[in-house]
Amino acid sequence: MIINDATTSALPRGGSAHLDRFRAGAYACLTRRGDALFELAEAIACGVGRVTDLAHLSLDACHRRGHGGLYDGVNSGRLDAGRLRRLIVSGPLPTITGPDGRARIVLAVDVSNWLRPDAATSPDRSFCHTYARGRGQAQMIPGWPYSFIVALESGASSWTSPLDVVRIRPGDDATVVTANQLRSVIGELTCAGHWKQGDPDVLVVMDAGYDVVRLSWLLSDLPVTLIGRVRSDRVFYGPAGKRRGPTKGRPPRHGAKMVLRRAATYPEPAVTTSNGTGRYGHARAQAIPRVHPKLESRGGWASHHGPELVESSTGLLQRQHVARLRLLSHEFIL
Repeated sequence: MIINDATTSALPRGGSAHLDRFRAGAYACLTRRGDALFELAEAIACGVGRVTDLAHLSLDACHRRGHGGLYDGVNSGRLDAGRLRRLIVSGPLPTITGPDGRARIVLAVDVSNWLRPDAATSPDRSFCHTYARGRGQAQMIPGWPYSFIVALESGASSWTSPLDVVRIRPGDDATVVTANQLRSVIGELTCAGHWKQGDPDVLVVMDAGYDVVRLSWLLSDLPVTLIGRVRSDRVFYGPAGKRRGPTKGRPPRHGAKMVLRRAATYPEPAVTTSNGTGRYGHARAQAIPRVHPKLESRGGWASHHGPELVESSTGLLQRQHVARLRLLSHEFIL
C-alpha cells in the first residue's frame, strides 16, 4: 500500500471515510516492518478479552503471521512518530462551546505511569508516585511515566481524544517536556486548520503537580490560557505599589502576602459569581487578579533566566457538596 500526505488529506472526514483515512495514514507511518506492526495493532484493537502476551496475539484472526514475525516486527519495526502525530491532530477534534456561543479547543495534560517494578533490565525506569487508598499511603514504584495531551469535550462523558504522548525519562524536566509537547501540538492544530487567528485561545487544564507559573512563561508566545489546580500550601503576593517614605533604594517587588490556606489573608475579589448546579449544589466563584509567587524560591527557575514577576489571576471555587478547590488561571502578564 502506497499513499502520500496529499492523498490522505483529500479524503473526507467523518464516518467510515475517516476511519479508512486514518487506517491508511497509520499504515504509512510504519516505515519498517509495517505489515507485521499493523496486524499487531489490529489484533490488539479487535481481539476479545485481555491481552496477556504477544504470542497469544499472533493467534488472532487479524494477525496473519506467526509469532516469529510478530516478535521481529516489535524488535525491528520503526514508526514515524511525527507523521503519526500530524495524522491524529488532522482528524476530527472535539470542542467546547462557551457562553458566547464560540467553540473553543480545550486540552488536558497529565502524567500516567506504566509501573514496571519487576522489570529490572528495562531501561530508563523512574520512581513513579502512586496513590493508594487512605491518607499517607502513597508509594514510589519503578516504572515509566508518560505525559499525555488529550482534547476534551463538553458534558458528563469521560471520553477524550488523545493527541500526543511522550515518555518522561530520568533527568528530564517535566515542565519543559510538557511545554515542548504543547508547543508541538498547538502548532499541528494550527496547521490542520483547527485554530486560526481570531479564534478563542486554546484552554489548557492541568492538575496541581504542574508548575503553571513557569509553563505560562515558557508558552507566553502561544495563543493559550492555562488553568491548573494549586496546592493549599502555596503563597502569593499582591502588587508592591510605590515605596513609602523618603528612603532611597530599589522599590519593593512584593505586596501583601496571600496564603491560600488562610482565608483571612485573601484580598478583596474583583469578581464574585454564584450559581446553582445539579450535581454539586450551590457554587460560588471568586477571582483575585494580579497575584504572583516568589520565583527565586522555586527550583525550576534556577536553570534559566526568567522574569522577576509573573502575575496571574487566582480563582477560588467553593461548592456545596465537595471541599474547596483553588484554581490558578494565568493571563501571561510578564
